[in-house]
Amino acid sequence: MSTTADRPLSESEKTLPLPIGPLPTTAPSTGQDNAPGLALTRLIRRVHFYAGLLVAPFLAILCLTGIAYVFTPQINDALYAQQLIVAPQPGPMRPLDDQVGAAMAAHPTALLDSVKPAAQPDRTTAVLLDPPGAAGDDQLAVYVNPYTAEVTGTLTLVHGEPPVQHWLRDFHGDLQLGTVGAIYSEFAASWLPVLFLGGLFLWIRKRRARRRDLLVPSRGTRPGRNRMMNWHGSVGIWLTVALVFISLTGLTWSTFAGNRFETVLTALDARAPKLATTSVPSGSGNPQVITVGQAEATARAAGLQGPLTVTPPTKPAAPFVVAETSNSVPLHRDKIALDPGSGAVLETLRFGEYPLLAQLSTIGILAHTGTLLGLFNQIAMTAMSLGILAVIFWGYRMWWLRRPTRGGAPRALEARGVLRSSPQAMLSGILALAVAVGWLLPVFGVSVVIFLLADTAAGAIVRRRAAAAASR
Repeated sequence: MSTTADRPLSESEKTLPLPIGPLPTTAPSTGQDNAPGLALTRLIRRVHFYAGLLVAPFLAILCLTGIAYVFTPQINDALYAQQLIVAPQPGPMRPLDDQVGAAMAAHPTALLDSVKPAAQPDRTTAVLLDPPGAAGDDQLAVYVNPYTAEVTGTLTLVHGEPPVQHWLRDFHGDLQLGTVGAIYSEFAASWLPVLFLGGLFLWIRKRRARRRDLLVPSRGTRPGRNRMMNWHGSVGIWLTVALVFISLTGLTWSTFAGNRFETVLTALDARAPKLATTSVPSGSGNPQVITVGQAEATARAAGLQGPLTVTPPTKPAAPFVVAETSNSVPLHRDKIALDPGSGAVLETLRFGEYPLLAQLSTIGILAHTGTLLGLFNQIAMTAMSLGILAVIFWGYRMWWLRRPTRGGAPRALEARGVLRSSPQAMLSGILALAVAVGWLLPVFGVSVVIFLLADTAAGAIVRRRAAAAASR
């Protein structure tokens, strides 16, 4: 049985403005369209329609895969408890060198890559090895009980991540489809700021006379499209700032936009610095190489805190490198280089010395992945993703309720010709902005060009059919 919320709209109700709408079929234009404010509103409404209708399905997939990815710490613990977790014991831990020795004894043909000492009383020590014939970036992680120096298990890591974590990262980033999937992911992330900033503009303009209804859905609205619009707009406003932040941080490590971001950082001399010490001066000390345990102790004495990664020299005269690897607040990311013979500190690189953009990029990525603030960060990311899914649902539902009473697809709020009828000054500004954003976000730029070509072709077909019908 049909309800008021689900019935098709009458002709008078269809004139009410909506944040999104379906494909247009006509191109009316009036002299009033040249007013910059009206022209800009019509253009943003039309772009918001395309972004909502075409990008939202991809965005929904990103939300669902993102929810799974932010909980990878708990998933890792559940799947790999034998390797990662031990029962805390009252006695002291065994020397780190004994733990490394146990891992090397279990795999005598492998080369030592790095060591991650147990960061908490209930965690194992991870000894990362390069076994003969390892493929690409694969490493063998041997986990050792720090209290007994017994091997608890092994995992093959890809880019330093356990199997399920790496799979979920790729699934979120490219749906396990390689380059095609990476383009899909970047396409959705590139359009996300356009979608929500455009919606923000339209909602504020619609509610400028009733500002108290901007952030909270107005009370007393009848069930149906208007109530959905209230929730769509209000929830969208609450999400806008967070979503733009998430989109931009995700794009910094995407395939194409990420390369552009690195180019910008290089031009601004804002990339994360690296240790300058790549070799130890000749005659700097005892030729005997210090042990991993001694390197860790020296780093702790030098002020390094939290989880550490100790990397032995990879070639003659190379230094020991010890780095903080904390992913949560307080954030510790300092590094030091040590003389492998004497253990003397050759160089210290503090996270506070990083360029501001490099610091913000690191913090942003950690927040994006849900690790910066621990469980609170994970809950916030999940709530945000669910909010996006709700906004998408309301948008599609409003679009569908605009279908004609006699059936067929819903019609657009704005017809073709919005851009063509806009003031020249506004068009020039939009073109300059589009070129700049298109260079920074290549997938977005290409998709805009495709959209314009498709819309132009569709308009030409409609006009040709109308002309043919009129000539009969």
